[in-house]
Amino acid sequence: MRQIIAMGGGGFSMEPDNPLLDQYILSQAHTDMPKICFIPTTSGDADNYIERFYEAFEKLICKPSHLSLFSQNFMDLKAYVLQQDILYVGGGNKRSMLLLWKEWGLDTILKEAYEKGISLAGISAGSICWFEEGITDSMNDTLSKIDGLGFLTGSNCPHYDGESDRRLCYYELIKSGKMAGGYAVDDGVALHFKDEELSASVSSRPTAKAYAVNRKTNKVIERELPVTYLGDRKQ
Repeated sequence: MRQIIAMGGGGFSMEPDNPLLDQYILSQAHTDMPKICFIPTTSGDADNYIERFYEAFEKLICKPSHLSLFSQNFMDLKAYVLQQDILYVGGGNKRSMLLLWKEWGLDTILKEAYEKGISLAGISAGSICWFEEGITDSMNDTLSKIDGLGFLTGSNCPHYDGESDRRLCYYELIKSGKMAGGYAVDDGVALHFKDEELSASVSSRPTAKAYAVNRKTNKVIERELPVTYLGDRKQ
């Protein structure tokens, strides 16, 4: 089974004292001790970001590692990626990330990993990247459309409640036909896709929401999706 867990915000980097989403990601692996690899390319492999990943995941039941393209920590990139159970992409500059991935051939390797059944996850830019397109502020700090890897059809807009301009920009792009409809999620919400179909929406915050946003005869229709608060579940 192919799985993608796309987070609008949350996880260890935004909620260091709230591990609900990170625990959920680990719980979807097909092993009791999953190997989870953090890919922090969007941050330029920032040391602090990597350190926070280890600080969070060394407390959980898993085998954490990270993949650095700036300070190479592998002998064979493909072999390193394909030995993982979960690949977790961080947030940051999506445009730079995708350019570097293509330079290394990592985009093709990620596709192979996905087809093999290795779970993919990510926050913000690490969420958008799995879709055909999305909203990013990676270009001159202004919101704009950017293409993704296209493992999932449609578009994605993270931080729907966390950044005031996101909703308006997403609406305008969909209304104008410049962007396909898709999914918008608040900080703290993750969309869980199985075999390219939305299987569940879960959250680390009791009131966080997710939406399907689509264009219909020059109007934008925003439909709220059911979201399960993970704090009500036994981990």
